[in-house]
Amino acid sequence: MDMGRESRWEKDAVTVEIVFALVTAAALAAAVFAVVLALVLAFDLSGSVRKGVLVGGALLGATAGVWRLVGVLLRFDEQRRMGR
Repeated sequence: MDMGRESRWEKDAVTVEIVFALVTAAALAAAVFAVVLALVLAFDLSGSVRKGVLVGGALLGATAGVWRLVGVLLRFDEQRRMGR
């Protein structure tokens, strides 16, 4: 057995983990933005305040999504290196 090559199931596991990380990151980003949007609608903000809060919510959502994506992939890589 060649120790330098990954088996098919290992490649599939990496692919599944990447898709899982992307989907959960997108869901988290959308959920964070939805909360901010709900707050904007609940408090009936308008004008530049509304735009600023929505931009802040989009940035916060993107940050949360990237955090989730990196966290999932780093955890997977750590477990893979440990042989789990």
